[in-house]
Amino acid sequence: MTVTLADVAARARVSPATVSRVLNGNYPVAASTRERVLRAVDDLDYVLNGPASSLAAATSDLIGILVNDIADPFFGIMAGAAQSEIGGPGDGSGRAGGEKLAIVCNTGGTPERELTYLTLLQRQRAAAVVLTGGAVEDPAHQAAMSAKLAKLADAGTRVVLCGRPPLPDSASVLAALAFDNRGGGRRLTEHLISLGHRSIGYAAGPLERTTTRHRLEGHHEAMRAAGLYGDGGGGAAAARGGGSRTEERLTVHGSYDRSSGYDATVELLRREPGITAVVAANDTVALGAAAAIRDRGLRIPEDVSVAGFDDLPFSVDVVPALTTVRLPLFEAGARAGRLAMGKEAPPPGGIATIPAELMVRGSTAAPRG
Repeated sequence: MTVTLADVAARARVSPATVSRVLNGNYPVAASTRERVLRAVDDLDYVLNGPASSLAAATSDLIGILVNDIADPFFGIMAGAAQSEIGGPGDGSGRAGGEKLAIVCNTGGTPERELTYLTLLQRQRAAAVVLTGGAVEDPAHQAAMSAKLAKLADAGTRVVLCGRPPLPDSASVLAALAFDNRGGGRRLTEHLISLGHRSIGYAAGPLERTTTRHRLEGHHEAMRAAGLYGDGGGGAAAARGGGSRTEERLTVHGSYDRSSGYDATVELLRREPGITAVVAANDTVALGAAAAIRDRGLRIPEDVSVAGFDDLPFSVDVVPALTTVRLPLFEAGARAGRLAMGKEAPPPGGIATIPAELMVRGSTAAPRG
């Protein structure tokens, strides 16, 4: 049933005129009243454009692309590629044809802002929503996301996940393009082990992110398989998610930025001065790790090897060039854009795993001695 302005007024215990004033922002309203009206709007999922909401599957020309940080090349590349498919080249006349207007929404990695943007896109009757990057592993947030995406889908919005695993209840998602972070993490660490490294530190991302967990799980799988967590980190304990003392000592969590990589590496070298390799959560974190190693008077890779993840454009230009795991960010973003536009059929079952490729370069070598 369509929610009306009168329904919002009744819920907020104000007049319809007051609701209109709050939503239009053209008349002063007491802060407490404004908050009550906005809460009622959220609770009822009121769509501002009432006439359009009464039309079945009446969507706009708007497509929202949600990113954690547009300044991060990981998200910028995917968003740019998606936008190129959504906007289209046009016909050179300046007139709009079948193109859509892509709006990039920068969440700052905040779960609350992610939900807020989805609510705003719902009110704008967005034709599609593309959510990029890892998800927050919080049951309450996941439940809220599932409910919000279901309402978007019910209104005719196409929902596409790019670089994000499917939700537990993903019936409302048209397609989930999930990177093989776990497999990439395992192959990267297997490469270091094959070179002879036995003491490998890990500068990990935020604890609550799916990307962090999956990459770290791949790393730990390789370490356990090589018998490098010999104090109880394997077997049943590993299956339950528990880690060994060695595993915990050689893992430091932080943000996905350069300063976090620097601080994490300083801490890893303090805990274990004999570390011969550092695996970073992503390429940006790897830059900080490399700086910390050099500031200690150590050489890369002669004294300590460094590896990243993502294969961002700068990775090949740093000195030495960074060993990393390549994720096809542009290709994935473009595919997400085509799915959002209805130009491409969803993958079987709605889920596609995007492979990760190991890129061996000069920042890793066999340890000395």
